[in-house]
Amino acid sequence: MPEGPEIRLAADRIAKVLVGQPLEEVWFAFPQLKAAEARLTGACVTAIDTRGKAMLTRFDTGLSLYSHNQLYGRWYTSKRGRWPATTRSLRVALHTPSHSALLYSASDVALLDAAAEREHAFLNRLGPDLLDSKLDADTLTARLQDQRFAGRSLASLYLDQGFLAGLGNYLRSEILFLSGLAPDARPRDCSESQLMQLASDTLLLGWRSYRTRGITLDQPTLEGLPRRPGGRRNRFWVFARAGQRCYRCGSKIEKEVRGSRRLYRCSTCQPSMPRLSKVRP
Repeated sequence: MPEGPEIRLAADRIAKVLVGQPLEEVWFAFPQLKAAEARLTGACVTAIDTRGKAMLTRFDTGLSLYSHNQLYGRWYTSKRGRWPATTRSLRVALHTPSHSALLYSASDVALLDAAAEREHAFLNRLGPDLLDSKLDADTLTARLQDQRFAGRSLASLYLDQGFLAGLGNYLRSEILFLSGLAPDARPRDCSESQLMQLASDTLLLGWRSYRTRGITLDQPTLEGLPRRPGGRRNRFWVFARAGQRCYRCGSKIEKEVRGSRRLYRCSTCQPSMPRLSKVRP
């Protein structure tokens, strides 16, 4: 499933072809949305916002198109009249005079007014957005210390969209590695400085992944790696690198499967730590 940085990148692509342009044609595959096609034809898209892994396409009519890619959904953009080569099922088509934004295979789609957006069950459950420019390390550290989250393992917490929206599987492994924390550690097991480091690394890797289109390695490490067949270098510190050597210490990267989700770790760089019975003062 795409994570927050990938959804934000998709929103950027869509914004380039839709924002400020009149919609000449609107099409929905969903029967409950058919009546809105005529209402939105002629409208302009004012913004493309993201909330974690959800996207909100804003229209000047006051409505917003909510979409969540889930596992298989994907947005494409193209010149008007050109269709992507895909076997996916088209769900939404928004056409300007020159371009199209096309959503395939997603099933979680709705049109919301302001009141419905405030009451939307999924949006209401979300924590702060990973890529919210107003989110800082102090705020995130305080959230880690909150009693709702402090007693949970970081492996679990860092997939919970109610804790921080936009986190996902590869970011979880990468952030915990960079912070030097074991997946089973809980915020209450960590010192103040460890939590502050974790918060800082969370924001650092979220924004780095967005700016580099999914690369979490820092530039010196990336440039020092040999190129793989096809000219590409590895993108990650530990994710999807089971059995390979850690770039920092040389130990072998380990893989675990928890709740059907992959997790990668260097046990030398991320040693287990004692579990405390209560939150540190």
